Amino acid sequence: MYSFIKKSIKSIIPKQFLIKNELFFRYFYGVFYLGNKHQCNICKKKLRAFVKLENKDLLCPFCGSLSRNRRLWTLVNEDHALKGNLLHFSPSRNLYRRLKKDKNINYYSTDFEDEFLANYKFDITSIMQSDATFDTIICYHILEHIMDDQKAIAELYRVLKPNGNIYIQTPFKEGEIYEDDSIILPKERLKHFGQDDHVRIYSRNGLKNRLNKNGFKVKQKNYQLKEDDYHFGFKSPETILIAKK
Repeated sequence: MYSFIKKSIKSIIPKQFLIKNELFFRYFYGVFYLGNKHQCNICKKKLRAFVKLENKDLLCPFCGSLSRNRRLWTLVNEDHALKGNLLHFSPSRNLYRRLKKDKNINYYSTDFEDEFLANYKFDITSIMQSDATFDTIICYHILEHIMDDQKAIAELYRVLKPNGNIYIQTPFKEGEIYEDDSIILPKERLKHFGQDDHVRIYSRNGLKNRLNKNGFKVKQKNYQLKEDDYHFGFKSPETILIAKK
């Protein structure tokens, strides 16, 4: 039902107008989900249920957050990472709105292909910022789109301050990294990598090794099913890598 409503609205309302007024439109849908069984930790709305998407993810009807957005929000607040200069690649709109208003940070939101709300257009393989600029970087579901990911990782290391952290997540598989530069057609990438604009599937250890080779010290956070998952709409198991310079 949610996908049908979303598709119908997008077919009749211009994209920029829809984005600008997204929270207004979401409110009229969200009121049917108000309750006390759950809570979105980003917009703080209490819900009787999250919206279950076709891929089984759980969406907040009011702010549009997905389970990974809510988990990330919990983690960066627990780590006191929202300070100084923060670089955020292709931010989800729910996090963009929260971070843009945060007076404790200098927020650099960036999207190279104009698909997300952002104030900059940095190429992750050639970031137009000085060395050691950022205290925190959020790089969620980005590297699996980048052909020269080793150059991107080197750039992330360059612009990160000493002792700064990068929060990284991609789809993961067991075993080795699976990549093949000869696979370039969208339909073939969908078949091999699970999405038509992905260029590889990382393994946890494979990505950690590439980060290590560029000088990072990497901590892996593994989340298993807990009681809080039900209340806050988290999905487990889930893995997040934190790379420290």
